[in-house]
Amino acid sequence: MRIAYLGPAGTFSEDALRQSRFAPDGFEPVPCDTIRDVVEAIGAGKADRALSPIENSIEGSIRGTLDGLFDQADNVAILGEYDHQIRSALIARTDLNLDQIASVISHPQPLAQCARFLRDDLPNAKLDVADSTSSAVLMVSGSNEPIAALAPASAAALYDCRILREGIEDEPGNVTRFVWLGSRDDQPVSHEGTVWKTTLVFSELGTDHPGGLVEALLEFSGRNINLVRIESRPRRRRLGSYLFFIDVEGQDTDSGVAAAINGLKSKAESVTILGSYPGSPTNSA
Repeated sequence: MRIAYLGPAGTFSEDALRQSRFAPDGFEPVPCDTIRDVVEAIGAGKADRALSPIENSIEGSIRGTLDGLFDQADNVAILGEYDHQIRSALIARTDLNLDQIASVISHPQPLAQCARFLRDDLPNAKLDVADSTSSAVLMVSGSNEPIAALAPASAAALYDCRILREGIEDEPGNVTRFVWLGSRDDQPVSHEGTVWKTTLVFSELGTDHPGGLVEALLEFSGRNINLVRIESRPRRRRLGSYLFFIDVEGQDTDSGVAAAINGLKSKAESVTILGSYPGSPTNSA
């Protein structure tokens, strides 16, 4: 089985892929350049499954995954989830004192998740963005400049670098929720979760009026269905046009959930089920 993830080797996504017990034995890893590429790999026929970050406990939603899921909704579905502990390390080519570091490179998420450390311990360092944490370490490994990267500690050995500091994330309980993706006709990756989740995206609630979003969400609360998460994203059509991503407890075939989805369809221009799957056994909804 081919599994797409954000590469190259040495990213948090690769760590999650290696540690998730839902990855089948003998799989073929398919590293992708961007998170959008990870999501699109299924529909493009480059991978059979994908593991993509969707939400971080410090920085919130991962926009590339949300946007990719909406664009690829005809081909791709969420099959499961995995919560992965994130521990960031400051990595350089050689041993450096912190006051020697001129710039720090990483993916935008670790830069944001380690903002306090960067502000307090490296106030004069320039912050530069890379496509992934491992590409940041690769850049550091090939430079003679006093620069460093934020990445998993495992990336240091891969690129012959040194770990200067570990555990520098702003919060010790830093967790990223990953979603397993597959084609629309695939089965969930596991049935271990005690609580199922259904992820939906809907848009355009008719003529703008006070309480329109509340009325839409009442389709769920009025049936005692727990709304776990809601996120809005611009629809990229015009200013003020939004997509709403929601996670609710329950399977899409449950009578109450199915009725709520049908009720939502009467209020929204479009409603798409992105997946119905068992919640993470360690953090079920």
